[in-house]
Amino acid sequence: MDSTARPFDSDAPGSHRAIIRRNPDDASEIEMVEAYWGSNPRFSGGVSYRFVRSEGQAFPSGRCLIPVSEFHMTIGGKRYRAALDDGNHFYIAGLWEPAMADWPDCFRVITVPANPDVARYQDRHGAIILRRQVMQWLDAMVPEIDLFEPPPARTFVVEELVERPRQASFAI
Repeated sequence: MDSTARPFDSDAPGSHRAIIRRNPDDASEIEMVEAYWGSNPRFSGGVSYRFVRSEGQAFPSGRCLIPVSEFHMTIGGKRYRAALDDGNHFYIAGLWEPAMADWPDCFRVITVPANPDVARYQDRHGAIILRRQVMQWLDAMVPEIDLFEPPPARTFVVEELVERPRQASFAI
């Protein structure tokens, strides 16, 4: 499993990603495991839910973190990336569910209203957990409402992702 923070693409449902969580067999340990993005559709009328809104919710168990370097958005056929303005990696707050029958460990992303940098493109994004907040989220040390405030303006740098043509071969 790759433990490097990498881009999170909201157009990649059903992908597998590394998540960080408390070990369900030994809560004193923090572990990184691979999980499927999306809940088991067998228990939700055939729909696999990938997101859960933060408003008015309490998340007493199943907390996890998705390490990311940036997140991607697609709006009107254009692709954008949003990265922290200081270049650091960060985490997206999530909820994991254990494997059941033929469905693997899975997770859903907790969303918040978009901050001003992202709001020009879409109305929500994953709840951002900075590195200094990791234990506050995993161990429920701070109320959700305090962690799930949308980040202030100028937190993200948003850039269009442009596919450049690649040269098929290079001759010397």
